[in-house]
Amino acid sequence: MSNASLMVAEASTAEELKAPLEKVLARQWAESVSVKGLRRLTGGAAAQTWSFIAITAAGEQALIFRRGHDASQFGGALSKSAEASVLGAAVAAGVPAPAIILALSAGDGLGEGFIMRYIEGETLPQKILKDPRYATAREKMAEQCSDILSAIHAVPLSALSGLHRAVAAEQIAFYRHAYDGYQQELPVFEYAFRWLAEHIPSCAEETLVHGDFRNGNLMVGEEGIRAVLDWELSHIGDPMEDLGWLCVNSWRFGRIDKPVGGFGDRASLYTAYERASGRHVDAAAVKFWELFGVLKWGVICLYQCDMHMSGRERSLERVAIGRRVSECELDILDLLRGQ
Repeated sequence: MSNASLMVAEASTAEELKAPLEKVLARQWAESVSVKGLRRLTGGAAAQTWSFIAITAAGEQALIFRRGHDASQFGGALSKSAEASVLGAAVAAGVPAPAIILALSAGDGLGEGFIMRYIEGETLPQKILKDPRYATAREKMAEQCSDILSAIHAVPLSALSGLHRAVAAEQIAFYRHAYDGYQQELPVFEYAFRWLAEHIPSCAEETLVHGDFRNGNLMVGEEGIRAVLDWELSHIGDPMEDLGWLCVNSWRFGRIDKPVGGFGDRASLYTAYERASGRHVDAAAVKFWELFGVLKWGVICLYQCDMHMSGRERSLERVAIGRRVSECELDILDLLRGQ
């Protein structure tokens, strides 16, 4: 499809969304609402994300509409209604994240989704790690991540009714099953699955786990992190999982000398997290979850490639992600060195 055709198709979809959005917001705020500037944002393979301006008698508000998810639900992604519920609980507990305006219902004509506040900032890791504007932010972000993770892990479980548990053994089994389905013979992956199964750490306390807390899902301003985005992989589990995922090499975007998201070091992250949370950081458990994260990302890369190769969705982006399997193999070998 040509670029012009894509623009027409998107414009048509935006026009179809405009009236239903105006209707649900008018009902929510009990006043007339006009929607303008409806635009689908780039990124977010698992869900549609639209930005727009809502105009009322009181003025204009910038909002975000999150809609639907990947039909495959690879990795157990939450429904949009469940994601909105978790996000609402997190914001209520003081976690910096976009406030929910409303969760959609079946009769709204918009499918499954929710509307939330727009937060200005940058999410592209390459800009965050290189642009001089974010030099001050980079110096603060490791400690800010610790404070934010502490707040996430302190969200009362009583506020998360129905959220599923995802313990290590179950997650290993899930990704092993997915890996077997691609009929690839990757000795490094095979060994990693075995090592993980034999080294599952004990979990002293289960908490809310964001599930995708990493550079790329952080909204950053010149002063530092403004918000945490993309809560669709949230679950109840080991809080060390979030620390390990944050340190996965793929989320350093070339800054391998800075293991925490490409902007910080482990010692600073651990010390700040212990101070903020009062919880001991088990470095061995974090390493386990980092290795699991690398393997998990490797299996997701296989999935992305399979989507293209099978013809289910032809996409150059998916093929490019698939080629990163070899990077995951190298990262696994590096983490297992000396084991």
